[in-house]
Amino acid sequence: MSEPVQGKKKSNKSASKPAADKAIDKAVDRAKAEAALPVLGIIGMLRWAWTQLTSMRTALFLLLLLAVAAVPGSLFPQRPANPSIVTQYIKDHPDYGKILDSVQLYDVYSSAWFSAIYILLFISLIGCVTPRAIAHYKAMRSQPPRTPKRLSRLPEYGTLVLPANAGIPASKAISDAAAVLKKRGYRVEVRDVDGAMPSLGAERGFLKEVGNLVFHASLIGVLVSVAVGGLFGYSGQRILVEGDSFVNTLVGYDQFSPGTNFQSSWLQPYSIQLDKFDVKFDRESPAHFGQPIDFKAAVTTKDTPDSPAKKQTLKVNDPVMLGDTSIYLTGNGYAPVVTVRDGAGNVALQGPVVAKLQGDNYYSSVVIKVPDAKPDQLGFAGFFLPTAMVTEKGVSFSGDPELINPQLSLNSYYGDLGLNKGTPQNVFELDVAKLKQLNGRDLPAKGITLAPGGTYTLPDGKGSITFDGVKKYVGVDIHHNPGQATALIFALLAVAGLILSLYLNRRRVWVRTGTHDDGRTMVEYGLLARGEDHRLAGEAAAIRELLQREWLPSAEQPTDTVSSSTSKDQ
Repeated sequence: MSEPVQGKKKSNKSASKPAADKAIDKAVDRAKAEAALPVLGIIGMLRWAWTQLTSMRTALFLLLLLAVAAVPGSLFPQRPANPSIVTQYIKDHPDYGKILDSVQLYDVYSSAWFSAIYILLFISLIGCVTPRAIAHYKAMRSQPPRTPKRLSRLPEYGTLVLPANAGIPASKAISDAAAVLKKRGYRVEVRDVDGAMPSLGAERGFLKEVGNLVFHASLIGVLVSVAVGGLFGYSGQRILVEGDSFVNTLVGYDQFSPGTNFQSSWLQPYSIQLDKFDVKFDRESPAHFGQPIDFKAAVTTKDTPDSPAKKQTLKVNDPVMLGDTSIYLTGNGYAPVVTVRDGAGNVALQGPVVAKLQGDNYYSSVVIKVPDAKPDQLGFAGFFLPTAMVTEKGVSFSGDPELINPQLSLNSYYGDLGLNKGTPQNVFELDVAKLKQLNGRDLPAKGITLAPGGTYTLPDGKGSITFDGVKKYVGVDIHHNPGQATALIFALLAVAGLILSLYLNRRRVWVRTGTHDDGRTMVEYGLLARGEDHRLAGEAAAIRELLQREWLPSAEQPTDTVSSSTSKDQ
């Protein structure tokens, strides 16, 4: 009789359960229908946007986006570096050249979109670092977390049993453990020292987060330093022939690239003169015979027009410093000294002409433009050989980089050089399309071949050219970056912070002691790492060994009174 009744009761319950579920579902649907989502509002939207911007994920995305945004700067010519190349590029690509200019792809690093990414990354990093720094400061000032009730649940756990005859009560044991952990660099708080089961909490590894914060703060410093250098710095190039001087003015540069907010009045009025340039060539190695192995430029510098002159040596990778400006040695070559007279016999050009290196053994191309010649402007193009030699086929080449048999070989032209139109020209190129040729290998007058001291009279009474001698020249790069030193400091700090964050670990230790009924002192300890710490087991073993030495020196350790419980992995 009882079994059918019980079955009936169960069937009633199962029959009533769906009805209850339906009622609950109806109540939930009614609540959803009546629920109204809170209005975010303007302030809420701003808070949400700030939270998204200052997240680490956004900072990493902006850093990647900044790297991608810098790519067009290496694909297209940049106007600050060379405006004439940009102008020519637009002329050569009329279909899309102006479109690229409209989106500032010729001014990438000063464009609005690149600056926007840069500023957003700067704000994002500040928003990431500041709250973390405040939270870490509070954590450093707070006490270690309270002692867990079950230390055995921690990743590293162990116990020690001190015999009754050791005379170490629970209160003394906890004080000794605190002293041991303090010596090991832990910040310790002892709790209930007079209670039945005193304990302590210890913590160390705060420098890990400090290193992390230093790393991110240093990235902000690097960004600021780079921005300062880009805004207020400048760079330029200049070729100096032996005996020439360079004064730090805009007109003194062969090429000048100013920062976005640079003012010419900020140029430091220093000067540098190239006294002598020496090159040492390899004369021992058969495989590298004749290759330059050492460069040394003797220069005279003056920090200001009224300051005393100083003799200095300029070498590769060893710049001369003038205030905050660095002058680097980047190139060298020969500069034939020529005198050109026009058809009236007047000197139209006199001085060294820089020869551009083209091949082995300082084989160099030479271009001479003489716009002051009368009645027609003159132009010369050819090559200079430090040690002229001729092959069996009659082809001249340079057999050695030293000035053993210097030779100047030229073709001459006359006509309009196009310099009066104001269009920039490359000093190392001569456009002969609109010029008439006077000399050349295929012409009756043949080409011009001169040794030092030789003079050649041009055909048709156009004038003459004299090869007076040879000087050496150097190319120098001049850099002024007010953010360079601070960028280096912040970069080193970033590396130091990264090392701290990678090699230090945040660890916590808890120790609890108590007295057994038979007089023994029971000690248990546990360790916990914040994050992954593969050395936590070693730290637990080291702490156990120190505690054993403190309470039970090896000479007094009875094997039957010391027990331990190892980590869970063991």
